[in-house]
Amino acid sequence: MSVKDLARTLPDYAKDTKLNISSLLDDQMVDDQKKYGLLVACAHATGYGPLIDAAEEEAAEKLSAEALTAAKGAASVMAMNNIYYRFTHLVSNGEYGQMPAKLRMSIIGKPGVDKADFELWALAVSAINGCGMCVDSHEKVLRGEGVNADVIQYAARMAAVTFALGRSLAAA
Repeated sequence: MSVKDLARTLPDYAKDTKLNISSLLDDQMVDDQKKYGLLVACAHATGYGPLIDAAEEEAAEKLSAEALTAAKGAASVMAMNNIYYRFTHLVSNGEYGQMPAKLRMSIIGKPGVDKADFELWALAVSAINGCGMCVDSHEKVLRGEGVNADVIQYAARMAAVTFALGRSLAAA
């Protein structure tokens, strides 16, 4: 089942989510690797199994095996990092922010895809997970890689809509 087909099962109160996911998937602003990598990473960040399955099935035709693995890897490493770095940002004791994280995150250095694509996926997952420190860090790297604000906003929109889709499907 495609993500659009899954979205069509939503009740009428989630009409905006249905329309928005369709628009994002039809949008030609970004190439398929960026778009479907975002979809997979964001679906994984929702934790909603049927959406993850639909996203992976749809992306399988659009992404290389390496890109599919990297998108899932972005969701996985950001699930860990977003919690840790959000903690260091939120705790009033600044000592924790000065300590080494001591967390393995080798996929960030060697994701197996273009660095900007991986950073875009990591930014979107960080937005879903609510880690402002990570969002800011990934946005700065993306701008340094020459990614424009429209593409970064597209990633944030994909994160928002995919998260709403997962939540709405789980509640329906």
